[in-house]
Amino acid sequence: MFRTALRNLLAHKTRLMMTALAVLLGTAFVSGTLVFSDSVGSAFRDKTAKSLDDVAVSVTPGRPGTDSEGVLDARVVDKVRGLPGVTSVRPSVHGVVTVADKHDNPAGSEWGSSGANYVPGKDGKDSRYPLKSGHGPASADEIVLDTRTAEKTGAKLGDTVRFAIDGPVMTKKLVGTVGTDDPRVSAGGSLVLFDTATAQKLLGRPGEFGELVVSAAPGSDQNALTREVRAALPAGFEAQSGKELAAQQSKAIDRETSSIRKTLLVFAGISLFVGVFIIANTFTMLIAQRTREIALLRAVGASRRQVVRSVLVEAGLLGLVASAAGFVLGLGIAVGLRSVLNASGAQLPDGPLVVEPTAAASALGVGFLVTVLAAWLPSRKAARIAPVEALSAVDQAPATRGLVVRNALGAVLTALGVATMLYVTTLRDSGGLSIAMAGSALTLAGVIVLAPLLSRPFVALFGKVTGRLTGVSGKLAKENALRNPRRTAATASALMIGLTLITGLTVTAVSADQGVDRMGKQDLTADYKVSSTSYVGLSPDVAEKLAEQPGVAAAVPLRMTGFQSNGEPTGIQTGDLAALGKITDLRVTSGSLADVRGKDTVAVSQPYAEKHGLKTGSTLPMEFYRGGTAKPRVVAVYAENDVLVETLAAPALVDPLFDRVRDDAVYLKAAPGQAGELPAEVKKAMGGNPIIKVESQDDLRRESAGSIDSVLYLLYGLLGMAVVIAVIGVVNTLAMSVFERTREIGMLRAIGLARTGVKRMVRLESVMIAMFGAVLGVGVGIFLAWSGGHILRSSFPQYEMVVPWARIGIFLLLALAVGILAAVWPARRASRLNVLESIGAQ
Repeated sequence: MFRTALRNLLAHKTRLMMTALAVLLGTAFVSGTLVFSDSVGSAFRDKTAKSLDDVAVSVTPGRPGTDSEGVLDARVVDKVRGLPGVTSVRPSVHGVVTVADKHDNPAGSEWGSSGANYVPGKDGKDSRYPLKSGHGPASADEIVLDTRTAEKTGAKLGDTVRFAIDGPVMTKKLVGTVGTDDPRVSAGGSLVLFDTATAQKLLGRPGEFGELVVSAAPGSDQNALTREVRAALPAGFEAQSGKELAAQQSKAIDRETSSIRKTLLVFAGISLFVGVFIIANTFTMLIAQRTREIALLRAVGASRRQVVRSVLVEAGLLGLVASAAGFVLGLGIAVGLRSVLNASGAQLPDGPLVVEPTAAASALGVGFLVTVLAAWLPSRKAARIAPVEALSAVDQAPATRGLVVRNALGAVLTALGVATMLYVTTLRDSGGLSIAMAGSALTLAGVIVLAPLLSRPFVALFGKVTGRLTGVSGKLAKENALRNPRRTAATASALMIGLTLITGLTVTAVSADQGVDRMGKQDLTADYKVSSTSYVGLSPDVAEKLAEQPGVAAAVPLRMTGFQSNGEPTGIQTGDLAALGKITDLRVTSGSLADVRGKDTVAVSQPYAEKHGLKTGSTLPMEFYRGGTAKPRVVAVYAENDVLVETLAAPALVDPLFDRVRDDAVYLKAAPGQAGELPAEVKKAMGGNPIIKVESQDDLRRESAGSIDSVLYLLYGLLGMAVVIAVIGVVNTLAMSVFERTREIGMLRAIGLARTGVKRMVRLESVMIAMFGAVLGVGVGIFLAWSGGHILRSSFPQYEMVVPWARIGIFLLLALAVGILAAVWPARRASRLNVLESIGAQ
């Protein structure tokens, strides 16, 4: 039977080509994802390992704002340096420094713009940052850049470099360039090095360090040395070995790459699931075409088990061959994916392509299992055919009982899914997400099972229209589509799955986009928001300087931190509370905002008050993330506001929590008639500061919409593979259907149907299948978006479902185009069949 399976595979390789292509694309997605995530993770780990080569022990202060926080100063450095086994101690200072490029924009990525101190050894060089040119910084007016940043800025030795930390632009002379293994820099960040005293002044506190890097002789026991360092230091410090740091960073990298891998594998799974319909369709049609051959095998003694085994072996061989080719293609996808992400600003570190054995085994295993499982039901059907019955019939309609059972099962699944989604519409929190996902899966599964029943009225209606417009070709196309509703449904379902997801995501994204637009218009009355391109924030000097600029009616700074109350995380804001009414529509429903002063009073939003049973006069217990506790009294309650967080407090309560007070943003209200010129004036006043970002209300809305659109287009791209596989399924079904109806087509040609009529017949059948899948997918997608969208309203009150009919129309037009294009090759082949040879075909 193995030889029979191999012979069948080779004999029908042309008919199986499209099926193999579907498996190939699905497994390529899987292998590409695995190789990409392994390669990126390896590159990050290699960069991290290099940066920790000389680290035997790392000493840092304890958690800020607590009793466990120590001060790393020269005394601690000397104490650690005197321990046995310690060869050197490198006191380090780190922070965020943004360098201006030639156009006053940040030269490095927002999260990778860093600054540190240069620690020269006896030879005047810092081993962590090997010099490429010039010398290290020796005074307060000198800096060193990494070579990439120097190239981006175009600065040469002796030139003045402009940079900023959290306030005004500073300038210093470039005296050298260095290389670095810091993964943040190699991934698109920037590095600025100062002498130690200057770094402490700008990035920390004078006389204090952020970390001590302890080095030991090669072969030393890092764990033993770490214990000695811990024993020598008083409370308030943390000591970790280099191996522990490497293990922690490796785990963090694994978590990050694992999340990327899981996301991509979900979409790869969708593509493979769509491929299942194509594989099952192909083997069902092949078995129908080989009924005489199977009957002969049964007649000469082949058992049912052997027939099943023969079909599964054929499917397994097809899956292995296609998966092997898919794995090779996946390597190209992994390389291309890295290039695409880097081009979009991801700045992934350089590194070799890492091909783990598990990636190859997973690709081959998944392709093999999916193909065999998809062919299992067709193989069982083949084994159940009696030899005499098979020899006496070329093709049979599906059993009535089988369709009745299928329709009943589909009705139950669809009813359960719809009922679940209707229940979801009554939920008002994100805790119902798992229920919504289960309901969506049940609804989609039910519609797939019901698809043969649903196809009849759709094809009949579509056929009436095409019959009147195209005559006999349209009528024949309708009859061909209705001849085997299971085949039509399976082909259309593959396309339906992709369009259901695409439609649902599109409706949700467009609705969220409209909600963001309403949110911006609702509460924000300021003309501009000034913020930092880095996460450090802005110095209070920025707000003071902006308030002095001509054309500025009000400059209101806001800054935020977090606390827990009864175990629930909450945000708290402070700033110029008296001026909040100038930049936002703040409505106080109880008490007075003027009473929020000192350390003992706060204002809370109305939803937060209702949720926690608070009112004016209540006490709100707070446990701050930065350390410390408080129990202020609620003196005001304000209506929900999209500019403000849940609680407001005076600076006297919040500011002591910060090492350095920095504003998250400064909101500007322009003087009458001055709004248009204000952004340019702000940039000019700040000296072309690279960290300053000025955004209007429209900019903020576009930024939010741009983020939503970017995610949506990314999802379109990820779902594109599933749609491509679905298109392959339509081509495959039509091509095999043409082969199956060779004799019938020959008879039609013999009685006068022209070649153009044959082409039109096949083309219309393809369009019917594609449009059926599209209409079904769009309908289900809109329903799921409507019902599931109710969950968003608890955290996003402005969300209201908006159906983007223009995009829906584009989807339907694309489905029409798919139907036309998918029929090109099958229609051409059908029209070129030789009439006499076709009539004589078996």
